[in-house]
Amino acid sequence: MLVTVLQYRHGEMHVLLWERGIAPQAGTWSLPGGTLGDREDVEASARRQLAEKVDVREIQHLEQLSVFSAPDRVPDERVVATAFLGLVPTTADPALPPDTAWFRVSDLPKLSFDHADVAAAARARLAAKLSYTNIAFALAPEEFALSTLRRIYSAALDRSVDATNLARVLGRRGVLVPTGGSVKSGGRPATVYRFADRELRVTDEFAVLKPPRAHE
Repeated sequence: MLVTVLQYRHGEMHVLLWERGIAPQAGTWSLPGGTLGDREDVEASARRQLAEKVDVREIQHLEQLSVFSAPDRVPDERVVATAFLGLVPTTADPALPPDTAWFRVSDLPKLSFDHADVAAAARARLAAKLSYTNIAFALAPEEFALSTLRRIYSAALDRSVDATNLARVLGRRGVLVPTGGSVKSGGRPATVYRFADRELRVTDEFAVLKPPRAHE
């Protein structure tokens, strides 16, 4: 069981890692996880282990990512890992144990075993789902200005997202709802929004958020 936990923190996407304390590869950084209990399913196990081992309880979205089963993925032992993607809202601030830390996805340390591949698959899944679902609700605060949401999309997609294009796409899909409030942004009042739904739904199965044209 492995979980790639992602959060938007300090202007960048971060992934949660813990330091292995036992062989093999003791001292390397790993995705959190563990073994499946006799009386739990894989999702319940993932949530339990995040809560018990790294004190992460505000998982806004959790989904099964893939199964990693290469015979040599762990030396001298046959280990099959069910991998999950977990998203934590930017407002969450879990009390991490000393052997656990957030790392920028742009500057990860060398990871244990095949965990770099697992983390890369999770990031690709998130980027893909941003184009056709409302999955950003799991990263954003409950209420936000469009500029905040644009920064979250840009960090998750690893490219600049045009605010006007983002507003047009999400508005057309009925993803955002104005709260009636406003905040100052760049000296001018900006509309405060919330997500229409805080559960995952497909908003446009054929849509893709494209990078802005050069002249935009």
